[in-house]
Amino acid sequence: MAAAIGALVLASVLWGTTGTAATFLTGGVSPLAIGATTMALGGTLLFTTSSRSSLAVVRDRAIRRWLLLAALGMVVYPLTFYAAMDLAGVAIGNVVSLGSGPLFAALLEWRVDRHRLTLRWMLSTAVALGGVALLVGGGHGAESVVNPATVPLGVVLGLAAGAGYALFTYSAGVIVRAVHGGRATMGAVFGLAAIPLSVVMLITAAPLLATVANAGIAAYLALGPMFLAYVLFARSLRALRSSTVTVVTLLEPFVATLLAVAVVGERLEPAGWVGLALILLGVTVLSTARHPRQMA
Repeated sequence: MAAAIGALVLASVLWGTTGTAATFLTGGVSPLAIGATTMALGGTLLFTTSSRSSLAVVRDRAIRRWLLLAALGMVVYPLTFYAAMDLAGVAIGNVVSLGSGPLFAALLEWRVDRHRLTLRWMLSTAVALGGVALLVGGGHGAESVVNPATVPLGVVLGLAAGAGYALFTYSAGVIVRAVHGGRATMGAVFGLAAIPLSVVMLITAAPLLATVANAGIAAYLALGPMFLAYVLFARSLRALRSSTVTVVTLLEPFVATLLAVAVVGERLEPAGWVGLALILLGVTVLSTARHPRQMA
C-alpha cells in the first residue's frame, strides 16, 4: 500500500503543475483547447504504448459499461477542469475540482457497492474537505490577478470536473480489479476518451500550436501531468479504493495553490492558508487508514 500511496503522491505533484504551466500560454488559447489537446495527445500515447493489452480491455464485454463510463469521466474532467481554473483561478479551480472528488466517489461506492466508510476515513475526509471550504471561502486577496466576478461559474465547473474525475476513478478501479492491469486500463480508457477530445482539439487548438513556446508547454502537459502521472496513477488503483484515491489526490490543489501564489501572482486570505494546512493533514491521516468494509 505504501508504494501505491507514493506513486499517487508523485502523480499529484505533477498534476499540481498544470494550472501554472497553462498560465504561460499566449495568443488567446482557450481552456477547452488546453484540456482537449493535452488529454488527446497524452491519451493516444498511453494507448499506443500498451496497445495489445489495451485492446484486450476494449474487447472485454464484461467490463465494457465501466470502460465507457470511465472514458466519459475523462472527457468531462479536462474540459471543465481547465475552464474552472481559467474562471476561478488556479488555486480555487484546483481545490473545487479535486476537493469535490471524494464526495462523488463516496456516493458512487455507497450507491453501487454499499461500502460503509470507516470512522477514520470520514474524519480525515472531513478535515481535508474543511480545508477545501476554507480555501474557497478565503478567496482571493485584494491584490490577486483573478477577477472575483468569474469565480462562481468557475466553482460550478469545478464541481462538474470533480464528478467526472470521481466517475473515471471509480470505473477504472473496477476494471483494474476485474483482471486487467493498470497500464492496460489507462490505455483503453484514454484511448477511447481521446476520440471525442481529438474533435475538440481540431476545432480549438490552432492558437495552442501557433508558437514554439506554446507547443512546448502543450508537450510538457501531455507527457508529464498526463502520460507519466497517469502511469503512476494506474499503479495505485489496484491497491487503493477510489474514495481513498480521490482524497490523497487533494495534494494536487495543495501544490497548485503554492505555485499559483509563488509564480502566477494569486493571493489568498489567511483562511485560505489554514485550509491548505488542513488539506495536507487530512491526506496524511488518510494515507494510513484502513479500507472501508462492505455492508451486509
